[in-house]
Amino acid sequence: MPKIIILPHVEICPQGEVIDAKPGLSICENLLQNHIEIEHACDQVCACTTCHVIVREGFETLNEADDLEEDLLDKAWGLEPKSRLSCQAIVDKHNLTIEIPRYTINMAKEG
Repeated sequence: MPKIIILPHVEICPQGEVIDAKPGLSICENLLQNHIEIEHACDQVCACTTCHVIVREGFETLNEADDLEEDLLDKAWGLEPKSRLSCQAIVDKHNLTIEIPRYTINMAKEG
């Protein structure tokens, strides 16, 4: 079973976390099933950027981002070359290390 290593995040998991991941589910689904409360304002339908993560290890093992995800990522705070929307990045049999950015843009809260 693959692991997802979550680097420390001040609010969501201050000490970091290592979880068992289920292949075939998104990073977001795996985090939520393991009580890592990542924001997901659009309910995981690829309509916002609140579940943005940076994949520090294992990026190349994920499914390819489609055009809609790429367009949304352009609006994400702290965008990096290995950024993904966690609701769209499907876990396979490889381990991942992710970082949840310190900030997110949530138009429902901030708009």
